Amino acid sequence: MTAPLYSRILLKLSGEALMGDGQYGVDREVVQRMAREIKDVSDTGVQVAIVIGGGNIFRGMAKAAEGMDRATADYMGMLATVMNALAVQDALEHLGLPTRVLSALHIEQVAEPYIRRRAIRHLEKGRVVIFGAGTGNPFFTTDTAASLRAVEINAEVVLKGTKVDGVYTDDPVTHPEAMRYRELSYSQVLEQNLQVMDATAITLCRDNDMPIIVFSINKSGALMRVMLGEEEGTSVRREIA
Repeated sequence: MTAPLYSRILLKLSGEALMGDGQYGVDREVVQRMAREIKDVSDTGVQVAIVIGGGNIFRGMAKAAEGMDRATADYMGMLATVMNALAVQDALEHLGLPTRVLSALHIEQVAEPYIRRRAIRHLEKGRVVIFGAGTGNPFFTTDTAASLRAVEINAEVVLKGTKVDGVYTDDPVTHPEAMRYRELSYSQVLEQNLQVMDATAITLCRDNDMPIIVFSINKSGALMRVMLGEEEGTSVRREIA
């Protein structure tokens, strides 16, 4: 088997990817399938860190959050990401994969507090590390948390697993004629306002030369194909000559 291109990755999963065809919540079968794909990558010796969004849970509380103080709503979203992290941890450990959840909010009963050196040590010991609660600060997205953690742990790439298999010229659901980009520069993403990650996350990756690959986590084997350098998804990296 071809060796993976990367030895340490940061996998960003959207909360929406966990809910399958439901309107909110966690689809157990979807999480189990994702866990198997993550295990396949981990079994090759790749060190895997994960950041998960919380949209699948927070979406069910959207009406309650209307008119709420922004900081309060953001903290609720952070708690939703911890719930998702525990769901993914449980699925991975059912497959025999040692896992640690590190939270930016202190919830010692269910997760270790985030400490950079501890996270790196867990990775070096072959444990999958799941980062919960975003950055621990309101007004920052989990995309920004993914970029920040990737830089902090010296990951080689951010892999963003979504429901769509890359970045398109338009919404492929409503515009079937939309074309998928194979590669983009950070500047193109920012200038064209492409919905890859938010501007803060893209800028952080650009300033630290952290490549991003956007792919569909719902496509069977896509994660491994990305790891092997096969054509999958859309890559975002430094300026293209």
